[in-house]
Amino acid sequence: MDFVTGGTLFIVAIVVVAIILLGILLSFIPVMLWISALAAGVRISIFTLIGMRLRRVIPGRVVNPLIKAHKAGLKVTINQLESHYLAGGNVDRVVNALIAAQRANIELTFERCAAIDLAGRDVLEAVQMSVNPKVIETPFIAGVAKNGIEVKAKARITVRANIDRLVGGAGEETVVARVGEGVVSTIGSSESHSKVLENPDLISQTVLAKGLDAGTAFEILSIDIADVDIGKNIGAELQTEQAEADKRIAQAKAEERRAMAVAQEQEMKARVQEMRAKVVEAEATVPLAMADALKTGNIGVMDYLNFQNISADTDMRGSIGKLSGDTKGDK
Repeated sequence: MDFVTGGTLFIVAIVVVAIILLGILLSFIPVMLWISALAAGVRISIFTLIGMRLRRVIPGRVVNPLIKAHKAGLKVTINQLESHYLAGGNVDRVVNALIAAQRANIELTFERCAAIDLAGRDVLEAVQMSVNPKVIETPFIAGVAKNGIEVKAKARITVRANIDRLVGGAGEETVVARVGEGVVSTIGSSESHSKVLENPDLISQTVLAKGLDAGTAFEILSIDIADVDIGKNIGAELQTEQAEADKRIAQAKAEERRAMAVAQEQEMKARVQEMRAKVVEAEATVPLAMADALKTGNIGVMDYLNFQNISADTDMRGSIGKLSGDTKGDK
């Protein structure tokens, strides 16, 4: 009886171990994925799936896009998809882009599509943009006409992705910047703002004729002016600012001349005071000279008295002249 029980337990243990090993084996070998591929008509060796596991490749991210490509009639191999996955690309997006390009009759090879995806661009969006062009709306772009009036214009740019230039081509920002530059130059070359308002299509025609999509990942189909507004009178503001600057310069020069005149006046006053001091000093020596002349006998007493009379007469005449001047001033 114990022998039978021990044999039963041994068999149960073997079955449990077998189930565990089978579960581990099935988790490592994607048997269901292999069966799905065979059902879809895609022949994949089970050892290829095992090799993917060993190379740390998730088999579902390669086999499922391969099944999708096979159903769409694309000629891609599992090695191409696996190498793109190992390079860090998005295999599913590449296959979807190839299918979309095939449906739209766009010539696109797997190598070109994989290169675009590895370059960091959304290749599926690029294919969709080739079929359905995208409209890029610019902000208001301000330009100044020759008469000094500011004109603001908003443009809508219709672009289509150029798949051949997606790798290494400039993006939307470059297209918007070039269009803005063209709008500013076109407005600036206009004689007046009224001409821009009368014919806004001249802006789009001039800008479009410059070939602004060169070197970009897009092909510009059309440029339409959506809105045109009038801004400030920049010319008048500049003239006002220039006049104000000229006024300040003139005031500074006038202040400089006034300061120089004040300095010259102060200098003249200093010179006059110096001359008066010299005159006073000279006058102070006259009595000494007269006394010395009297002592030495160079002049007589009568001569001295005549000199005093002449001085008194001169002072009297000066006083009379001052009185006459004051009387005329009062009248």
